[in-house]
Amino acid sequence: MSVSRFRASVPLKFAAVVASLTCVAPSMGFAQLATPAPSLTQTVPYTAAFTPGSALPLVLDTIRNARSTLLVAAYAFTSRPVAIALRDAQRRGVRVFVVIDADEAAKAYSAARFLTNGRVPIRTNARYAQQHNKFIVADGTVVQTGSFNYTSSAAQRNAENVLVVRNAPALAAQYGAEWQKLWDEGIDLRPGY
Repeated sequence: MSVSRFRASVPLKFAAVVASLTCVAPSMGFAQLATPAPSLTQTVPYTAAFTPGSALPLVLDTIRNARSTLLVAAYAFTSRPVAIALRDAQRRGVRVFVVIDADEAAKAYSAARFLTNGRVPIRTNARYAQQHNKFIVADGTVVQTGSFNYTSSAAQRNAENVLVVRNAPALAAQYGAEWQKLWDEGIDLRPGY
């Protein structure tokens, strides 16, 4: 099975798409699309990875390269390597915060309890049928996103994708705002064994 990993710098030119949606969206009942997003026309470096194979190392690199903050939104989260990397990031002084789907956090092999016992702040979100986001905002400028759940199945058995966009503060701000909404809706998960 072939595993691809790409590194590139491309212009993200979404202005024309946003402009066309601004005209069409209200008539389709998508009022929220009528408000243009912050400009994403700058050239930004990105890396894409796919599983099985290279997605987990890209997620771990994102965590390990963080210097100040990591905001994590997770659905299924059972990956020991990701949990250890987040704990280690906190130990080296990075402020780490995780919001996870409430049902998934309650499962036997969830990394949520491991992280809360390690004093990583975690909130569970039960506001939606599924809090199905899978993203990390690092240092207010880097976004890791994609279909990849933080699980061994995603890393080893599923066909998944991870995209990391760097030097993108406007994009990171959008993801950060979504993360903050999910966090505000959540309930603190307390340490316990």
